[in-house]
Amino acid sequence: MENNKNESKYIRAKERVAEIKKFYGNLTSYVIVISGLAALNYWVDGWNYPWFLWAAFGWGIGVVFHAIGTFNLTPFFGKDWEERKIKEYMDKENEQKKWR
Repeated sequence: MENNKNESKYIRAKERVAEIKKFYGNLTSYVIVISGLAALNYWVDGWNYPWFLWAAFGWGIGVVFHAIGTFNLTPFFGKDWEERKIKEYMDKENEQKKWR
């Protein structure tokens, strides 16, 4: 039984590390590509129209949401919230059964 718990913890930790690794890969790609687009934008028209900002903004929104999901930055609807809500409903149901 103890071995199963340790194995389960290991698997969850490994999945968590994989999620974080994917996020940092996405962030690194973002920085490299947007920097390249900024350099290309400067080379082509010398900042007359900074069109690379459109790509930076669009992809940046995706990176922000990826960070929110990866690091559980949502205070209301994160993984912890789900677990707390499930426990709350289970406790309510147990209380109601006691009074019946």
